[in-house]
Parts: sequence; C-alpha cells; structure tokens
Amino acid sequence: MSTGFFKVPVPKNEPVLSYAPGTKERAALKKALEEARAQQLDIPMYIGAEEVRTGNKKKLSPPHDHQHTLGHYHQGDKSHVLQAINAAMAAKDLWGNLSWENRASIFLKAADLMAGPYRYKINAATMLGQSKNAFQAEIDSACELIDFLRFNVSFMTEIYNDQPISSPGVWNRIEYRPLEGFCFALTPFNFTAIAGNLPTSMAMMGNTVVWKPSNTQIYAAQVIMQILKEAGLPDGVINLVYVSGPDAADVIFSHKDFAGIQFTGSTGVFNGMWKTIGENIAKYKSYPRIVGETGGKDFVIAHKSADARQVATALVRGAFEYQGQKCSAASRAYIPSNLWDEVKKIMIEDLKSIKMGGVEDFGNFVNAVIDERAFDTISSYIEKAKQNPLNEIIAGGKYDKSKGYFIEPTVIATKDPSSLTMCEEIFGPVLTLYVYHEENFEQTLELVDRTSPYALTGSVLAKDRYAVEMATKKLANSAGNFYINDKPTGAVVGQQPFGGARGSGTNDKAGAKVNLLRWVSLRTIKETFVTPTDYRYPFLEKE
Repeated sequence: MSTGFFKVPVPKNEPVLSYAPGTKERAALKKALEEARAQQLDIPMYIGAEEVRTGNKKKLSPPHDHQHTLGHYHQGDKSHVLQAINAAMAAKDLWGNLSWENRASIFLKAADLMAGPYRYKINAATMLGQSKNAFQAEIDSACELIDFLRFNVSFMTEIYNDQPISSPGVWNRIEYRPLEGFCFALTPFNFTAIAGNLPTSMAMMGNTVVWKPSNTQIYAAQVIMQILKEAGLPDGVINLVYVSGPDAADVIFSHKDFAGIQFTGSTGVFNGMWKTIGENIAKYKSYPRIVGETGGKDFVIAHKSADARQVATALVRGAFEYQGQKCSAASRAYIPSNLWDEVKKIMIEDLKSIKMGGVEDFGNFVNAVIDERAFDTISSYIEKAKQNPLNEIIAGGKYDKSKGYFIEPTVIATKDPSSLTMCEEIFGPVLTLYVYHEENFEQTLELVDRTSPYALTGSVLAKDRYAVEMATKKLANSAGNFYINDKPTGAVVGQQPFGGARGSGTNDKAGAKVNLLRWVSLRTIKETFVTPTDYRYPFLEKE
C-alpha cells in the first residue's frame, strides 16, 4: 500500500455572493425558488442504506406563507431511533478504520458540491423552509457550511499532527481514536450551517452519528443528506431521523453505547438532557461527551464617545437580521444619554424604510418568524411590554399571522433595566433599550454583567480606547464572543470561533480545532527500543 504525509488544501472562507440585480446568482437563485415552490417533496428518513417512509406524513410550509405546501416528511418513532443506532454501530468499525485522508476527501467534496451545483438548491431550501432572505441564506447555508467542512478538515489534520516528544531510546505517539459508541447530533432550525456542522464534525473524526434536526429545518436538512451521499458518505455514518425529542431522548440516553451529544438549542432542553445523562451514567461504557450551545440574551453597550449612526446601524442589523432568530442577535442595549436622541431618530428612520414579507421578494429585509408557536411567544412578550408603564414602544409592536408569521421589528425603550424583556430570552425581532447617564459607563458595565444568566455574545461601541479596555475586562465572562465597534452577530468560521459559557453552553467553539477534540479519545503509545533486562537501578549499587 502506498503511503504519504498528505497535506489538505489550505482553507479559505467561501466568498459571499451579492445577489444584486443583474447578477447571475440572483437569476439562478430565483429559478431555484420557483422550482422548489412548484413541487411537493416526499422526504424520507435516512437510516443505514434505507430511505425510510412511515406513512405518517407531516406538512412542511414556508413560515411566510403557511398555506403553501413544500412537501411532507415521514415522522418516525422510538423504533426508528433504535434502528438508527443499530445502523450507526454497524457502520462504526469500517468508518473508523478508513484512512483519514479518505474521510477528509468526502467532506471536501461535499463543500465543493455546496459551493457549485447545489448552492442555489440549498439556499432556496433554507429561504423557503426557514424564511431567510437571500443574503441571510447565502451567509448561512452556503458560505458558513462550506467553511465548516473545509476548515474542520484542516483542523483535523492539525490535531493528528499534534504529537509528543520522545526521549532517547523511546518513540512516543498519540492516536486520536473515535469515541467508543455512537454520537447524537441534535440541531436547531435557525442555521442550516449548524445543522450540517454538528453531525459532520463528529463523523469527520471517525464517529458514526444519529442526527435529529428541528422539524422546521427538515426541508434543508434533506438537501444536506443528498449532498453528503453524492460526496460518497457511506451508509450508516450519519443517520437522519425525524422523531420527537422525548422519543429520541428515551432511546438514546438509555443506550449503553451512547458516547456523546452535540446540541444547539434552548438552555432548558440542554439542562434536562444533562440531568438525564447524569442519572443514567452507570449504564454507559464511558462518560459521554456533552457539548452544547444554548440560549443568549445578547447585549450592545455604547459609550458616550461612540458614533450615533454606527450604534444605530449595529442595533438594526444585530437585532433584526433574520428576525432576531440568531443565537447571537442583539436583544438588549445600553445607550448613553448624550447619544440617545440621535440614535433613536436614526433607528426609527431606518426601521421605517425596512420592508417585511416573503423571501421571494428580494426587497424584503425582514421575513417571518419560524412557526406559530414562536409567533405566539414573541407577540406575548410584546403585549406584556406594552402593559408596563415604564416601557415605551418606539418602533414596531404589531404582528399578524393570517398569511405568514410576521412580527414587526419592535424596539422598546425602558426605564427599568431589570424589566422582563431586558432579562429573558425572546428569540425574535424585539430589542429593548435602556438609557443610562453618560457618566455612569462603569456602573452600567456591571449592570450588563449581572442582568442575564447567559454569556453568548455582546459588543461595545466606543472611540475612547480606555472605555474599550474597561468593557473588555469587566465583561470578560459576559460573552464568549465579544465584539468591539460592531454588532454582536456574524461570526465567521476560522475567524471568530463561536460559543458561550454560563447559561449559554459549554463554550466548545464551533468552527475551531477545540471542538473537534471533543469527538476523539486519545491513546498514548510508548515504544521502547531496547527493553531493560534488570530491575536494578544504578542508585542501588554499593559505594
């Protein structure tokens, strides 16, 4: 067998296409949207070599047009979870023993397929299934997912290259083994890139996976599976199932071969899973790896030296891109009194110019929230905010679900920094602002730190460098991703590894080498070339 120390292509961030009028990509994406809307898909589960259809069909519709049918997926049950586990275990040895460069080539090919022939298909699926506009889909389901695959392959090689030193007469080596058992990927609706990254990052390191996506992301998830299969992913390596959360948990967390979970979703769900895993710890062959990126109450704080227009732009983009349904979306802001009037004026003017509607009209900046449950939750927060005499709705506040789940970008100015919408995660297009006295910046930083149990993202805007340094130090534990003079969203793979601590998760940084290390188990090997034949050491000799 021929061998070599192979070098993978140097990863570069996938260029973001503009979709401006007259561009080729705009025409291609519009065509993909038309084709997708013109058909109804029958979406199976993918378990081992089988496409599993149960006959228990569930409708998929665009959140911005819930009367339209994109297709149906086949709902599974506990038996399908067990079937997926068995398929993963059956595929494990062959996959884990495949040479790393052949594993790498599958995911590199998948990235090129996404960048080329599948780009508009996966973007259209994300736009229709998750109500993302063209730009938000492009930076997510195309560019970020491509980046995850390419950079993770590079990180994988860096890990394998990390080897110990050897003393004379000894050769020390480290093997990076897949975990013993199967892994579980539980993925969210809001980012197709996350849905693709969680199972593939585990599989890349030689693990086999049971993948349960959010029901509201299935439409794009099945495109990811199509791409992976075309790229040559063997049967059983990633098994895609559509089951309820409790059904998945009952089977997976009780199975002796459960080796780890990678999760993005709510803090409450993650806490519940961690508790169940702890209660079942004696059942497992090894201690499961638990990786989670959970909730956030992400902040923006402006210093009196900041530029008002920059602050307003950071807030409008940070809070209302993708309807505030990013884990990193700005949800609370602290504005100094000297800037407030100008920031307020600019924000109101900008929000008046924003169009809201379906993703098929590229002029719409804001689209629908993901489903009726989210719509009802978010609108209830708006109503509660209206009832508080210390609050003022300065923009938005209206909502309508007759055609789609539309909620206006809503800005609440509050005189109470501990009010409901300043403290609780809403996950929608609602931003609450608190105006502080311009000389109380340091005290306000302390307020920012103690207001929320989360610590995902945050940003400071200031021209004064002493203020920037103060904020960076005082908010060291307040955000896993901290931005200076920018909005708190838009992390790029390879540039800003993403994740937070406190109530926001385990901070295992998607898009970084450290995340891949969670999906291997190290074995140290020491080989001695001349083996001792006498137990006696020199110190035992007589004077």
